[in-house]
Amino acid sequence: MTGEKCIDLDRMATEAHNPRSANLDRLSTLEIVRLINSEDAGVAAAVAKAEISIAEAIDRIHERMARGGRLVYVGAGTSGRLGVLDAAECPPTFNAKPGQVVGLIAGGREALQTAIEGAEDSPAAGRADLEAIGLDPDDAVVGIAASGRTPYVLGALDHARSRGAAAIGVTCNDNAAIAEHADPCITLLVGPEVLSGSTRMKAGTATKMVLNMLSTGAMVRLGKTYGNLMVDVQATNEKLVERSIRIVCTVTGCTREQASGALTRCGGEVKTAVVLIELGVTADEARHALEAAAGHLGAVLKLKDED
Repeated sequence: MTGEKCIDLDRMATEAHNPRSANLDRLSTLEIVRLINSEDAGVAAAVAKAEISIAEAIDRIHERMARGGRLVYVGAGTSGRLGVLDAAECPPTFNAKPGQVVGLIAGGREALQTAIEGAEDSPAAGRADLEAIGLDPDDAVVGIAASGRTPYVLGALDHARSRGAAAIGVTCNDNAAIAEHADPCITLLVGPEVLSGSTRMKAGTATKMVLNMLSTGAMVRLGKTYGNLMVDVQATNEKLVERSIRIVCTVTGCTREQASGALTRCGGEVKTAVVLIELGVTADEARHALEAAAGHLGAVLKLKDED
């Protein structure tokens, strides 16, 4: 390790010694639990301080996705795994199209379960991974790096900017290098970890919270919800089939049998089933109405109320 890298780490809050956990190995099990929980209690406050930049990032992502672009997460280690996880949750939750939300991790799929030594140290690898998915100017790239200096992520963000794509950063260190490669940069100052340098803990929790906000916020803006109802849910298992029926019943006030029948006629599409019932139209007519409203169920139902 070079002297420059040592100095770099010394300046990072995520690598700092936490005096509150200095005697961690001498605590009882219950004391360990209480200490970790007390440290985690401050994570939400750290996220709250970044609300403006988070909202700005959501607007950037929504703008790109509304034009047909993608949300692309890029990270290494824990940061990369969190991005892949959030991307994987978008199709069942929001009926996101295949490839609409992408998670890239340094070292590839193997790195999801196994640490790939040195994978994060190559800016060229970050660029190459974005090139491999055919990065487009309408895409939004979110580079995730708790340290704020991961070369793989910085290389990816630089490539995104060179292609005209949105380049957004997420870090847990102030004055981090990533801020010069991203706009906006979301900075989550969670402080030193209970286990020094283990950014899978508070930093990981804060990052997960923010990624939830980014994808959910963008999907809400895209019309993937009606109120707080998951009206674009993919009914891929019994629980989600039941959820779909309940949503249709909640929105329309129909019976369970009517909801189930409408969903069958609409291929399980919740929004289409709601419009079918509310407007008294066919499934195809309901789909056309939704397409005309850019997928926003509220806009279609508002037109009915105005008639």
